[in-house]
Amino acid sequence: MRILVERDRCEGHGLCTEQAPEVFELDDDGVVVLRFEGREVPDEVAGAAARGVDVCPVAALRVDR
Repeated sequence: MRILVERDRCEGHGLCTEQAPEVFELDDDGVVVLRFEGREVPDEVAGAAARGVDVCPVAALRVDR
């Protein structure tokens, strides 16, 4: 699975980083950064990544299967 990020939608709530710090982080401007940008999310963190996508209150993240 891959995750797509719409950075212009991100408001920096950080809920995704709480669910999956191994997948998401916030940059210095408070915008989400995907640690696996342009790559498949490893299976061992896919569940956490999906939870991070699900909790985004502004739908800045989505799963691309």
